[in-house]
Amino acid sequence: MTSRLLPADLVRVGAVGLRTRRLRAALSALGIAIGIASMVAVLGLSESSRAGLLHQLDRLGTNLLTAAPGHTLGGDTATLPETTQASLRRVGGVQRVDSVRGLDATVRRTDKIDPEETGGISVDAADPGLLQTLGGSMLRGRFLNGANGRTRSVVLGWEAAEQLGVDRPGAQVYIAGRWWTVLGIMAPLQLAPDLDRAALMGYDAAVRELDADRSATTVYLRADPSAVERIHELLPSAADPEHPEEVEVSRPSDALAARAQADKALTGLFLGLGAVALLVGGIGIANTMVISVLERRSEIGLRRALGATRGHVRAQFLVESLLLAVAGGLAGLLIGSLVTGAYASARGWTAVVPPEALAGGIGAALAIGAAAGLYPAGRAARLSPTEALRGA
Repeated sequence: MTSRLLPADLVRVGAVGLRTRRLRAALSALGIAIGIASMVAVLGLSESSRAGLLHQLDRLGTNLLTAAPGHTLGGDTATLPETTQASLRRVGGVQRVDSVRGLDATVRRTDKIDPEETGGISVDAADPGLLQTLGGSMLRGRFLNGANGRTRSVVLGWEAAEQLGVDRPGAQVYIAGRWWTVLGIMAPLQLAPDLDRAALMGYDAAVRELDADRSATTVYLRADPSAVERIHELLPSAADPEHPEEVEVSRPSDALAARAQADKALTGLFLGLGAVALLVGGIGIANTMVISVLERRSEIGLRRALGATRGHVRAQFLVESLLLAVAGGLAGLLIGSLVTGAYASARGWTAVVPPEALAGGIGAALAIGAAAGLYPAGRAARLSPTEALRGA
C-alpha cells in the first residue's frame, strides 16, 4: 500500500523542527524579516513621499509662473520695466500678478550689530497680494496691505524670523538706520523658498524710506490652468516687449515634480540594498536547514524505516524552510508597514504602503525559502534508512 501524507500533516510535520529549535529558527527568520521590512519600508516611504509632494502640487497648483530679469547681450544684469505688471495683467488667461523687488539694505535685530552682518537675510519690497498668489499662509500676525505697506512695517519669512530671534508680531527690527515693526511671520513657502529668508515691506515704504524704484526683480503670475503653456510662451514678450530675450521664465512647481522623480530614482538603490539583506537571510535559512539535516539523521532514518518515501522526507524539509521564510516575511511586512506609518506621520504625510509591496514581500519570502530549502531537502531525501540509523 502506497504511503500518503496529507497537506495538513505535511505542515504539522514541517513545523516540528521549528518548534524544537525555536531560537535558531527565530534568528534565521530575522534575516528574512530585515530584508522584507527594508524593501516594504523603502517602497512605502517612497510612495508616501510622492503622495505628499503630489498633494502639495494639487494644493499649490501648477499654474504659477515667474518672470525675472536675465542678462543683457553684454553680460550685465537686465532689469524689468516698471510697466511689466500692468502689461502682464492684460494677457488673456492671467488671473493674478504680484511681485517683489530686492533692496540694497540689511535687516538686523538691533542697531549694535555691524551693518555688514546680513545673516543671509534679504530685504525686499512686495505687493500686498503676494501671499495669496504664492498660496502661502501666516504663522503669526498678518501680511502687508494697502495701509501698512506705506508704513515702516515688515513681514518676515519663517527662517528670517528664526535667524533674528523674532517669535511674535510687534517686535522691532533695524533696517537702513530706522526701526521697523514686525507685522507677522510667514509659514514656509513651498513655491518660493527664497522668501523664507526675507524681510518684506511695502513698495510705498521702500520708495519713501529707502529711495527704491518700482521695477520688480521677480514677478509671480497665476494663470488659468488651461492656458499655462500658452502664457508661458507669451510671458517674455509681454513682460518686456523691447527685450524679451532678457526675461527668464520658470514654473516653481517643476521643482516639486523633480523631487518626486528623484525619490523614484533613489527607490531603486534602496531596493537593491534590501535585496542584499534578503539574500543574506536566505543563506542563513539554507545554513540552518543543512545543519538541521545533519542533526536529525536518526529522525530521518526512523521515518524512512516506518514507510516514509524520499518524496515525503524532501517535502518535510522543504515545507520547514518555507514556513521559516514565511514567518520572517510576515514579520518583515509588519515591521516595514509600522516604520512607514510612523515616519509618514512624523512628516505629516499620508502613509501609503503599495499592495504590490505586500504581495511582493510574501512572494519574495516564499521564493527565498524554496531556494534555500531545495538542497537540504534533497540531501535529507537521499539518506537511506540504514545509513541514517547507523550514522545516528
